[in-house]
Amino acid sequence: MSGPGASNTQLLVSNLFSVEGITAVVTGGGTGIGLMIAHALSANGAKVYIVGRREEELKKVAHMYTPSGNGAIIPLPGDVSTKDGCIKLAEALKLKESCIHLLVNNAGVAKEMDSKDEYTSGDLSFESAEAISEHMLSKNSNEQWDTTLRINSQGPFFMSAAFLPLLVKGHETFKGYTSSIVNITSISGLMKGPSMGQYAYSASKAAAIQTTKNLANVLVKTKIRVNTIAPGIFPSEMTAGESDSNNKSELPDAGKGLPAGRPGKDEDMAGSILFLASRAAIFYNGQIIHPDGGALLTNPASL
Repeated sequence: MSGPGASNTQLLVSNLFSVEGITAVVTGGGTGIGLMIAHALSANGAKVYIVGRREEELKKVAHMYTPSGNGAIIPLPGDVSTKDGCIKLAEALKLKESCIHLLVNNAGVAKEMDSKDEYTSGDLSFESAEAISEHMLSKNSNEQWDTTLRINSQGPFFMSAAFLPLLVKGHETFKGYTSSIVNITSISGLMKGPSMGQYAYSASKAAAIQTTKNLANVLVKTKIRVNTIAPGIFPSEMTAGESDSNNKSELPDAGKGLPAGRPGKDEDMAGSILFLASRAAIFYNGQIIHPDGGALLTNPASL
């Protein structure tokens, strides 16, 4: 119990971790990790615009997952793969909102998954330069690299640039709060191995992590914070290959070799985003959070 004059209001969970009343934009919000994030934010009172190219899927998600309370999920169709597409999204949102408080750059691709062959699945000899060369050249294309880097690395940069004016205005609506950008990257951008042979994917996520650091540095005087969540394996269309009728994915056999003994769950991602989006993380800027079930403890990594 607090004594006279010793207020503990600022320490209450209901105040410290609240996202009630904030407005967020989540790219790739219709499935996988993006849907986990949109669901978590809206369930706790945030208005969340979900971005994607499949408008019908966005409408379906909005109908299924918008909570009965103050939160909301609202479709915002668009394409983050080009600079013009990012600018158009920002202009479209300006017609609906005077400000936002959170931008989550989650949209991503893994083009190598289309024809991925793990090194361990064949007869490749790591002692043969010729065999490694043939494998790398035959399993990678310019199109895969170009598309992966454009969406996973350029997308967060141009989305952040386009939405900066709306984010700055978000400061004005909450006392003691600063707007933020959260880039969803991957532990693949931190690991020394090429993510099961996905060189372009690993490179694109490492680039997105560096972009987070660059943006955090450049935006210091605007008071916009920039952090990254670098997840381990979570169920999504990218990792599972498909979604069910609820736009959810399952990975029943994944993660057994991790210290956690399982892949990530909705609540694991919810905890990360609710922390970074709330007042609890105002002192965090340019940081990497990696909910990975201990994967970086058991694999060579850069941290």
